[in-house]
Amino acid sequence: MRAAGVDLGAVRIGVAFAPADAPVAVPYEVLERSGGRARDHRALAAMVTEMGAEVVVIGLPISLDGSEGPAAAGVRAEAEEIAAALEVPVVLHDERFTTVSAERMLAQQGVRGPARRRVVDKVAATVILQSWLDGRD
Repeated sequence: MRAAGVDLGAVRIGVAFAPADAPVAVPYEVLERSGGRARDHRALAAMVTEMGAEVVVIGLPISLDGSEGPAAAGVRAEAEEIAAALEVPVVLHDERFTTVSAERMLAQQGVRGPARRRVVDKVAATVILQSWLDGRD
């Protein structure tokens, strides 16, 4: 199943992709927030269509104790808006530690400063999507 992974951030939206023939997530794109959520959602929908994704997996920021706070409520609300803009299912997936994991991977590869900021969101989306793919087995 072709899938898109999404890391919703306040400034950027990270996007990852997993092709149907290889259940491995890869970084795809970073979408800079435009200041208009509807515009951002249309841009994301265009990416999803371009990828041919059959499902979109959005990271849900759950607290360490397993509860959902204001950030999770915000992502749930935006995920509903995104689902309305898409013709494929949208699922939420626990994203605890994804940005930390992404930062650690980039640091190990020697990616620093501005270069890291440009890619960390799509790497976080990749971690979210890979976790979802691994959990399907």
